[in-house]
Amino acid sequence: MKLKGEDIKLLIPQREPFIMVDEIEATDGTHAVSALTVRSDNYFMLPDNTISETCLIEHIAQSCSALMGCEALNQHLTNPPVGLIGEVKHFECQRRPQVGEKVCTTIEFGFTFGDVTIATGESHIEGELIAKAQLKIFVQQ
Repeated sequence: MKLKGEDIKLLIPQREPFIMVDEIEATDGTHAVSALTVRSDNYFMLPDNTISETCLIEHIAQSCSALMGCEALNQHLTNPPVGLIGEVKHFECQRRPQVGEKVCTTIEFGFTFGDVTIATGESHIEGELIAKAQLKIFVQQ
């Protein structure tokens, strides 16, 4: 499933100016590849024309939400579930993306128990690993 632009709003609860996913490039149930092209009007823009580490965490989290939304669409559900970040672990940032760069993030869902899912995300720019994190997500149906 490939989605971009307005279609992303079907998958995640966030709205402008807080949408940090531009497109979903691929999904397969427990994995997704998402993208965010850094624009100068990004909510998390810093004075040096890079986005903050917080933005990278939010991008990874919204990528998880988009994957859950894709799965809900595949199951013909009308309301995608809402995920809330419960914990961020093992976050590493090698560098912050600059205006014009496209961040591609791979999401993988791991262990799920009840309403809690463990997800990992890795963000790259042109093959260079720039950030990674593990998230504990509480899912509201």
